[in-house]
Amino acid sequence: MPAQEKRMYTDVDFLTSLRPYRNFSNTGSLAKVVDYINDEFQKAGHETEEQKWIAAGTEYTNVIASYNKHKTKRLIIGAHYDVCGNQPGADDNASAVAGLLETARLISERAPDLDYRIDFVAYCLEEPPFFATNEMGSYVHAKSLFDNNVDVIGMICYEMIGYFSDTPNSQTYPSPELAKLYPGTANFIVVVGIENFAAFNQQVYNKMKEVGEIDVQVIDFPNGNGLAGLSDQRNYWKFGYNALMINDTSFIRNPNYHQPSDTIDTLDFPKMIAVINCCYNAIINF
Repeated sequence: MPAQEKRMYTDVDFLTSLRPYRNFSNTGSLAKVVDYINDEFQKAGHETEEQKWIAAGTEYTNVIASYNKHKTKRLIIGAHYDVCGNQPGADDNASAVAGLLETARLISERAPDLDYRIDFVAYCLEEPPFFATNEMGSYVHAKSLFDNNVDVIGMICYEMIGYFSDTPNSQTYPSPELAKLYPGTANFIVVVGIENFAAFNQQVYNKMKEVGEIDVQVIDFPNGNGLAGLSDQRNYWKFGYNALMINDTSFIRNPNYHQPSDTIDTLDFPKMIAVINCCYNAIINF
C-alpha cells in the first residue's frame, strides 16, 4: 500500500473503529477524535488550536491547524468528524477527515510559497440534531471569522469523498434533467456550490480538473436550499463567504449513507487520494 494511501486508511480505520460511535451523545469518543486530529496535525508540523462552544448543555470542540499563520488572507479547508447515530461513518465523514489530514500533511511536506494562510478545520456537530442550527461547529467557526473581520478567500468543505463505482449505470440522480447532464458511472467527484459564488466554484473546478487523476464535475445550484446546502459550507454562505463542497454525491450514490453498513471496506482509497491530489492543486493556486 503506498504511503499516502496507508496514512488515509489508518485515519479512517481509527475513526470507524471507535466505540461508542462518535455521535453527539458520546463525548468520550468525540474527545478521542479531538486528540487524534490534534496529534496528526501537529505531527505534520502545524500549530493547532481548539475552538469550544456549548450546545444543549454540553461542550464541543473544533480543531484548527494553520499554515502560513502570519498571512492576512485566509483559505478554509474543513470537514466534520461526528457521525449520525450509531454507525461507523466511513464515507460520512471519516473519508473527508482523512482527506483533511492528508491535505494538511501534503501542504507541510511540500511547503508551497503562498501569500495566504490556510486553516484546516475539523468540525463537530454537523449531523442531526444540530444540523441547520447555529450550534453547528462550522457556524461557530464561520461567525468567528466574520466577528473578527478576517479576510476570507473562501471555504472548501470535504464531505463524503470515498464511495465510487466503475460499474456502468451505477450513478443515480434525483431528476432526469441532472441525469442528462452528468455521467452515468459513479467514478467521479463533484464540486458543489451555488450560483452566487460561481466564480469561486469554477476556479476550484478548473484547478482540480487540471490534475486529471479522477473525473471532476461541477454543479451550481440556484441557492443553498436542498441538495446544495447539506454540509458545513452552508454556514459560510450566511456570512457572505465563498464556499463549496467536494462530494461523491452522498446518498444519491452511496446506499450506506447513515447506515451501519457505512464501513471502511466500502471505500476506494486510490480514488480518495486522487480527489485529494486534485484538491491540493486548487488549494495552492489562489
